[in-house]
Amino acid sequence: MRLTEQQWRARQDAHVERMRRWTAPHQRRRSRGERHPVLDFLFTYYSHPPAQLERWQPGPGVVLGGAAARRFLDRKGYRETDGGVELDPAAFTAKHVRLARYVLGLLEATAGRSPRLSCFGLHEWAMVYRQPPGQVRHAQLPLRLGSAGTDAVVESLEVRCGHYDAFRFFTEAARPRNVLQPSRQTQPGLEQPGCLHANMDLYKWAYKLGPFVPSELLGDCFELAADIRLLDMRASPYDLSSLGHSPVPVETAKGRAEYARAQAAFARRAAPLRQRLIRHYRLLLDEAAQRTESA
Repeated sequence: MRLTEQQWRARQDAHVERMRRWTAPHQRRRSRGERHPVLDFLFTYYSHPPAQLERWQPGPGVVLGGAAARRFLDRKGYRETDGGVELDPAAFTAKHVRLARYVLGLLEATAGRSPRLSCFGLHEWAMVYRQPPGQVRHAQLPLRLGSAGTDAVVESLEVRCGHYDAFRFFTEAARPRNVLQPSRQTQPGLEQPGCLHANMDLYKWAYKLGPFVPSELLGDCFELAADIRLLDMRASPYDLSSLGHSPVPVETAKGRAEYARAQAAFARRAAPLRQRLIRHYRLLLDEAAQRTESA
């Protein structure tokens, strides 16, 4: 595919404008030394810098026309070709191949399972269960039910978290209460498409391959992660009223039903994004294999 300068500039401008809805407020808060307990997660737990999130990448197989396309040659992985500038397929290294194989296996395994909607967001509660005073993860936010009330919720409900990167932040007291004991090794066998964190992680799997994932797909995954993050924190033990957010009170039957409905909706929204990533990862790996065979 070849894009004229007018075409790729329009796509670039649209992507930058779209992402600055999130990056510009974050950068302003950071310049003032302010923390945001909901949105900072998108730029701290996920390690993709705001400037990189704003940077438009066409993805593989796209030739950028016009004189201005030469500026892409200042970026790692681009080359000049007949008619313009494109990503250099050779920049998809053996390291990229190893990562892509692992992630593709994880994505395919997750996509092949039915969503499980019975965890009710208790992972956030388990992260503060019986935590010593002064060590709460988001100290600027009070606990809605206080420490004792939070502990009582964890003790009254079954904790069933299968996402390793959530489980690893459980307190020592909470870990034995989890029905599952996930590890990095068991991650491909436990990831399931109803999990909020597995669906937020689609953003991570989009940016991990850098310029080889087109920015439109990256942006879709980021916006999904941002929307899920709000539910994640609204269902947490924290009081977000100072930020203008009402709770999803999972300590009640009504709240758990509300959480499960929202969780199911996010699973439906994530499914086509997961499939787009799967198709893209397969294409990249197939092309890398063909280059190896012809070398």
